Amino acid sequence: MRLCVRVVRGLALNFAVIGGLLGGAGVTTLVSTGAAYAQASSVVVEGNRRVESDTVRSYFRPGPGGRLGPNEIDEGLKALYATGLFSDVRINNAGGRLVVSVVENPVLNRVAFEGNKKAKDDQLKVEVQSKPRGTLSKPTVQADVQRIIEIYQRSGRFDVIVTPKIIELPNNRVDLVFEIKEGEKTGVKDIKFVGAKAYSYGRLKEVIKSSESNFLSFLQTTDIYDPDRVEADRDLLRRFYLKNGYADVRIVSAVGEYDPVKKGFTITFNIDEGNQYRVGTVDVVSNVRAIEPATLRNSVRLSSGNIYNADLVEKSVEQMTVEASKRGYAFATVRPRGDRNPEARTINLAFVVDEGQRAYIERINVRGNIRTRDYVIRREFDLSEGDAYNRALIDRAERRLKNLDYFKVVKITNEPGSAPDRVVVNVDVEEKATGEFSIAGGYSTADGFIAEASVADRNLMGRGQFAKASVTYGQRTRGVELSFVEPFLLGYRMAGGIDLFAKENQASNSVSYDTKSIGGNLKLGFALTEELTFAPRYTLYRQEITLPSQYKDCSLTNTAPGCYANGEASLAVRKELAQGPVMVSMLGYTTTYNTLDNNKTPTSGLVASITQDFAGVGGDVNFIRSTGEIRNYYEVLPDIVGVLKLQGGHIGAWGGKDIRMLDHFQMGPNLVRGFAPGGIGPRDLTSGTNNDALGGTMFWGTSVEFQTPLYFLPKEIGIKFATFADAGSVWGYKGPTSWPGVTNETLQVGLGDASMIRSSVGVGLIWDSPLGPLRFDLAYPIKKYCETSIGGGQVCDKTQIFRFGGGTKF
Repeated sequence: MRLCVRVVRGLALNFAVIGGLLGGAGVTTLVSTGAAYAQASSVVVEGNRRVESDTVRSYFRPGPGGRLGPNEIDEGLKALYATGLFSDVRINNAGGRLVVSVVENPVLNRVAFEGNKKAKDDQLKVEVQSKPRGTLSKPTVQADVQRIIEIYQRSGRFDVIVTPKIIELPNNRVDLVFEIKEGEKTGVKDIKFVGAKAYSYGRLKEVIKSSESNFLSFLQTTDIYDPDRVEADRDLLRRFYLKNGYADVRIVSAVGEYDPVKKGFTITFNIDEGNQYRVGTVDVVSNVRAIEPATLRNSVRLSSGNIYNADLVEKSVEQMTVEASKRGYAFATVRPRGDRNPEARTINLAFVVDEGQRAYIERINVRGNIRTRDYVIRREFDLSEGDAYNRALIDRAERRLKNLDYFKVVKITNEPGSAPDRVVVNVDVEEKATGEFSIAGGYSTADGFIAEASVADRNLMGRGQFAKASVTYGQRTRGVELSFVEPFLLGYRMAGGIDLFAKENQASNSVSYDTKSIGGNLKLGFALTEELTFAPRYTLYRQEITLPSQYKDCSLTNTAPGCYANGEASLAVRKELAQGPVMVSMLGYTTTYNTLDNNKTPTSGLVASITQDFAGVGGDVNFIRSTGEIRNYYEVLPDIVGVLKLQGGHIGAWGGKDIRMLDHFQMGPNLVRGFAPGGIGPRDLTSGTNNDALGGTMFWGTSVEFQTPLYFLPKEIGIKFATFADAGSVWGYKGPTSWPGVTNETLQVGLGDASMIRSSVGVGLIWDSPLGPLRFDLAYPIKKYCETSIGGGQVCDKTQIFRFGGGTKF
């Protein structure tokens, strides 16, 4: 009797003794008996070229008595196939000798890709497991095909076809070529929110990252279907509802379905909103004797009657945890407990402080970062190896890493350490592009046609630093600017940066002189609390003005009105020109309080800032300038956001020096829309002059605006309609009015009374375009002023009904 077993790849591994007794009754199968067992010492290997015979024998481990039975042979055969070295294995047992015949897999000479244009060879080589000088394994090749398909699907190409081809070479070598037909990008054609009642379709689309394809799709990537992005959108929706009081919300499903008719995906979010809750009672319970609850109450961000906000609950837990650690209780844990009252729709909150389980961080593993340095990620943790483990501080680090916007995915997980009280923290990230190169052009009513080219990176060389260089060239403005920011100066959570600039503004219909400025500033910035930031700075720049010769020819020998025949700049402007270039050296700071729900597209919250500059730290001018601004956002109705803005400022001289005309507040559409730059406030009324704007030392302004998306346009285009009303005033010119010894003129100042309140109403379009924010305003001045000069002429505020520009912030 002879035992013969052949196992073919892809089939189950079965071993049986096959005996053939041929007769009229058919075939009889016999089970192996003890005579079928082979001696382990008599394994013969055939067909191997590269793999040593002893290596093959080592996979057959004898059982009791040093013999190889069916179980031992089965395990050995499985082990041989698991190596990936063999395409076929045959085992024969005859006369107590086990003959193992193998067919070795070919060696990969080369792994190549053909037809790939959207994915580079280097990117694909990193992802596939088949490598040159390795062995050809069909399961590995199939896994590589699937991986290549996944790479293309992540970039929105779901029609990709990958075909592996094997080219045989001499000496059992092969070339492996992946032929790729990339296909077209598969976009998102429709997004649906099923079950959403509290918020409109447009409002929810602002929350998620995915967007629908439109005529501007070539400028964006968020309209490409990405399953990972859809899953992230699901979490964004859940957090949005939790932040707005819907404590029972469930995002039941987020499904992407391919529609062959539309040739794209339809994403459907099924939402179970539940009821909106308000905060009932708020209590702090401490089970740690040395920690008094009253000492932690200031860390609670919510109060009774507020709409329940899961984000503020999380921040309260973090702050209380930090406070407990400062008191020496590093293991203290704070657990929020919420007791719902469905009838009253309230949640009674209790923050419970416990001792917590004693556990230490054994190791922090950072994985997936190719470009970003490890320390850039580690410094976002308030914990390090050897410190007490605290979940709240781990969650804070995860939120900080996501806010950096360096990574597509951030995930922090734990695993047991080498001892029961040790924890290993794993930080898995997936990087995304952080560099930007842009070329933009446009037209501004203030600066004419303008072009800008800039290159920037917010994660320079993977060090977490920000750098930008930009060049601007236009009809009436041109300049160069360099910026660099180190977010962790000297290892502290404090940003430090430097700006260098050179700017030139030429005369326009609202300004009769050219200005040139060159200089820079050093700046710092750090957070005092989650909402409050402080940013001191030092600025040094050289400034000068120039005038055409016909605008500066009045003197003691060439007096009015003769010198006015060809036009003349204001006496204040000519005096600035005579002083020559001026060096300005000043210290300043900005303090900002920010509770906006979204810094880019806010719908609720407040941002307030106070800015002061103290000039006279060296240099040629002395002044103290103070400005303040408050903007409050409130969603009046679904998709209608109201914005109230208040602003004001004052500048005063010190040290016996006058305030230059150039240092006065020159106000226009930045205070009341509908007026030209420098179009309101104190102005030179002297007959025959250009009636230049002189500016004021004080101003105030208020604006009310309502913004809403245009419903007949796709939300992703980012166009909003605005209607507004502005009012404000600027007054208090303190510059020169005469120039003894040079000219006998006397400057006549007008339009600078504090009671002259300008106002306007208008409409606008706000476009968050891929090239940057753009704004179009059409404003009608309701109240403007005119005054009569000594010569009898009328001088009025200068208006500008239409204004267009980029980067305008309301």
